This record gives sequence, structure tokens and C-alpha cells, in this order.
Amino acid sequence: MRTHRIRLALAVLFAPLAVVLAVARAAARWPAAVAALAVLLVCVPAGDRDMSASFHVTPADVGSVLLVAAVLPRLRAGAGWLRGWPGAVLVAAVLGFGVATMASSDPAASVVGFARYVQLFVVVPAAVVLSLRERRDVWLVCGAVLLAAGLEAVVGVYQYLTGTGASFEGQDVRAVGTFGAWDIMGLSTVVGYGLVVAVGLALALRGRARIGLFALAALLVLPLLLSLSRGALMATCGAVAAMMLVAVPRLTLRVAVFGAAVAVLVGAMAPATTAVGARVATIGTSLTDPDRSVSDRYELWQTATGMWGDHPVTGVGPKLFPAYRDTYAPLHLSSSSDVEDPSLGFRHQPLLSPHNMYLLVLSEQGLAGGLAFAGLLLGVAVGAWRRTRRAARPAGLPNGRGALASVAAVGVVAWTLLSFLFGDFGGPTAVLMSVLVGLGLWWAAPPAAERSTEIVR
Repeated sequence: MRTHRIRLALAVLFAPLAVVLAVARAAARWPAAVAALAVLLVCVPAGDRDMSASFHVTPADVGSVLLVAAVLPRLRAGAGWLRGWPGAVLVAAVLGFGVATMASSDPAASVVGFARYVQLFVVVPAAVVLSLRERRDVWLVCGAVLLAAGLEAVVGVYQYLTGTGASFEGQDVRAVGTFGAWDIMGLSTVVGYGLVVAVGLALALRGRARIGLFALAALLVLPLLLSLSRGALMATCGAVAAMMLVAVPRLTLRVAVFGAAVAVLVGAMAPATTAVGARVATIGTSLTDPDRSVSDRYELWQTATGMWGDHPVTGVGPKLFPAYRDTYAPLHLSSSSDVEDPSLGFRHQPLLSPHNMYLLVLSEQGLAGGLAFAGLLLGVAVGAWRRTRRAARPAGLPNGRGALASVAAVGVVAWTLLSFLFGDFGGPTAVLMSVLVGLGLWWAAPPAAERSTEIVR
């Protein structure tokens, strides 16, 4: 009897450990599920945060760490993948980021930035590559993106209808989803990526699946507009155009003309007094008559260019743009932007970056980090484009039997490249960006020939 009680007590005591070990074994067997979990964790509200803090750990970051741990058993089996150009661009990125960090005027502060760059542009994308082996893995990751986009879309539309979103011109109508006013680009990023993935999968599939995905993409247009993000809207349009060009080049011109006509019609019909109409109208006047946010962005670009001009090779150091901003900024640049929503209240949000990823890298890391960063992104973009074209049929359509990730990979990489013209990585959505860059890298150069055969056939 006593022995039985001791065994029962030990079983209860070690039950949590047994559960953890079981979950770890399951994650190691199917790491793509952990990648999907990391995507969904992007939507978990992170609450209020101190924007001046050196770094923030979000639930999505925790998910990315779990993903890396889940693929460790596959690292040796996938080591051959690192012998080609993917391994070269990843190693070059680490070296470029490292050189800029060592040359920084404050290496201790720059180490945090170095770790963040390596996490998002090297480690997590490589982990995604190792996690994708079967067609269901691609479905799982893409499905998680669509689910996250749908969730944020519902929350965003509700915020607009009930006046519980972020403030825009005195009205709480800006859709921000679960991210709050402190991460004003969160919803537009998730919904933009979701729309692109839906269109990309639709172009690669047939039948009811294609109709359903196109319908989902159409539904995501409204919350994207309600996010009032001009950069995300332009990046989404550009990414859809890139996918159309690679998948159905013969129809691209006609679709472009039709889309332009629809855009003009919608712009003419949308009352300028509405938030969406007023915001979209400012796209056309951003050069001739920029509003305050656009003019501040231009001056931040000027600030970043000045830093790079004085530190052309290694920049001022990762994470040091805020420290050098006031030295190079024009006198009339605003030091912060105003954000407000019903839960957060009103506050000033400091401008800690130039809102242009390329200028941020050049100003903080110079040519050392800039060339490595550009080589990584361009390598993924060119590789995904070329492989998608090779997978296409003579008529220009993707192979109807497979190539599931082909067009979507081109789209998400194009969205990332375009969005970096108007913003930079930050917040929980950075992990989403990292996972999708990994998807693009996996499709651009699969680690094993048999994996390519399994997915395409």
C-alpha cells in the first residue's frame, strides 16, 4: 500500500514534466505545427509597452524560439541545404551584421540589434526551411496566416463600426486589431500578408478551393482599407501584380487596366469626408502636398541618409538610430507622433526609426550590413521568381497538380520588399514576416531534391 502511494505521488509530481516531454516529442516530429503556432501568436495582445525600452519579448518571439528548438533534430539532416547559395547569403548576413556591431560606437547596445537581425533574417527563416517537408506543412503554415488575417479582419471591422479603434482625425475609427494604437501597422501587416497568401494559393489551385480563396481575399480588402495604412495598401497592390505577372502573364496587362479603372472609380465614389476616402486621397498628394506624417517621414529619411553619409562603411551601429537622430534631424522634425485609442488613451510615441527598412540598415550598419541584407532579400526574391516560372506550364499557369507555395512565395517576398520602402520590422508582426521570408527561401531553394519532387508533383 505504501509503495503504491509513493508511485502515485511520483506520478503526480512528474506529470508536468511528462507532458512537456510529450509536447516536445510531438513538436520535433511536426515542427511545421510550431511554425503555424508562432504565426498565430502574433495575434496575442502584448498589452501596453514602453517604446523606449531596448527590446521587447512578445508571445510570437517565444513561438519563434520554440520553432528553432523543434527543428534542432533536423539540423544535421538538412545541413546539405547550407552548401548552396542559401547558406552563403545567410552566413554573409551574419557577417555583415556582426561587422557593423563590432564597429559600433556602443557595441553593448548594438548587440541587442545584432541578435534581433540574426533572429528574424537568419535563424527563423532557416528554421522554417527545415520545418517544411510535406504538402501539409505548407498548408498548415499558410492556413495559420489566413486564420490570423481573418481574426484581425473581424476585430478591425468591429473597431471601425463601434468606434473603438485608434484615433484618426478625432474619431476612433482606425482598425488596429489586437495590436492597439502603439503598433498602428500590426493589423495592416497581418491582413496584407493574408490577402497575398490567399491570392497566391488561389492562383496555384483549381475548383472550389480557388473560388473560396479569392472570396476570402476580397473580404480582406475592407479591413485593409480600414487600417488606413497607405504603405500596406500599396505593398499589397504591388505584390498581387507580381503574382499575376509570374502566374498569368498574358492576363496581367488586362487585369492591371481593369484594376486601375476600378481604383479610379472607387476613389471618385468614396467621399473625401470619410476616413478611408481622405486617407487614400493623400497617396496622390504625398509628393506635392504631403501631410504631417508624410513630411516627418521624408525628414526621417533625410536624417538616415545623413548618418550613412558620415558613416558609409559600418554605419552608426545597430539600434543606435535613436541616439543619433537629433544630431542629424532637421530642426522642424517632430520628435514623436500622437497615438490614441480607448484603452491606451493619448500619448506621444517616439520616432525611433526612419520608417524605411533599407535606410535604417544603411544608417545603422552601412554598406557592411546593407549589402548583406540586400543580398539575402534579393536572393530569395530572384530564386522564388525563377523557380515559380520553371514550375509553370507553357500557358503560364502553375502546375495544377501542385506547386502550392510557388505564387504565394513570390507574393509574400514582394510584399516584404515593398513594405520596407515605407516601414521597418518591429513588434509581434516581425515574426510573421520572418516566417514568410522563410517560406520564400524554402521555395526558392529547397534543401533536398526529393522535397521538390514531393511538393511539385
